[in-house]
Amino acid sequence: MNKLFTLGIISALIFSSCGPNKELVAAQKELKETKDLLNTTAMKLNVCLSDKAASDASLTAMKEQLKDLRKTNDALFSSTKEMTVLTTKGAENLEKTLESLQERDLKISRLQDALTKKDSVTLAIVSSLKKSVGIDDPDIEINVEKGVVFISISDKLLFKSGSYIVTEKAKSVLEKVAKVISDKPEFEAMIEGHTDSRSFSSGVLLDNWDLSVKRSTSIIRELQKLGVNPSQLIAAGRSSYVPLVDNETAENRAKNRRTRVVVMPKIDQFYDMIEKEMKQLSGQ
Repeated sequence: MNKLFTLGIISALIFSSCGPNKELVAAQKELKETKDLLNTTAMKLNVCLSDKAASDASLTAMKEQLKDLRKTNDALFSSTKEMTVLTTKGAENLEKTLESLQERDLKISRLQDALTKKDSVTLAIVSSLKKSVGIDDPDIEINVEKGVVFISISDKLLFKSGSYIVTEKAKSVLEKVAKVISDKPEFEAMIEGHTDSRSFSSGVLLDNWDLSVKRSTSIIRELQKLGVNPSQLIAAGRSSYVPLVDNETAENRAKNRRTRVVVMPKIDQFYDMIEKEMKQLSGQ
């Protein structure tokens, strides 16, 4: 009986001790699972935090890049706008330049036409003089320089030595010169007196300047008597300062003593002709 009682007590003790152990094991298992879950969650949290930090850094970099791109875009837009303005202005300037060049070429063409016209008249004067009877004389030279007709008449055909009185034989030559000048009212004739280098003084004439000018005015008076419009005539004296040759010999001095008739278009009329051409051009 005692054995049975003892066995019962022991069994009761065993059974009573088994209940709490199972709960402990279960609790320990649950704790372990919770720790494992916590560790896993912590690891995931760390990964998320790391990803977030990387995303934040990437976002910041992208914002900076976007800011730079906007600046670049604004600069390109401004530059494109300026280039458009410059291109437009460049095209306008180029067009104006081309128009200016065309206008200049047309002006040059018209000027050349005007000069050609003047040269044609000049050649007609030369031809008229050379065809005149008696004008073909060794003491009379006719030439053209830069569109101007020069008629050089030797002193011995016009004056006696040291005199400014026109000789009778000179009048036949001057008649032909007068006809040429009168036939071209749009031209002027400058009468230039030239002397040699020997000093001269006689009466009211103080020197070669006086003699050269006085001879010029004497020729002008004769041409006026022969019907030349005095408004076409210009008096000029060059003294001895424009010699043809040196004054060392009597022959050379004789060549330098001369009267030169310079037949040239009236400067004002010539420029009026050019101005007229320019006005016609601008009106086109």
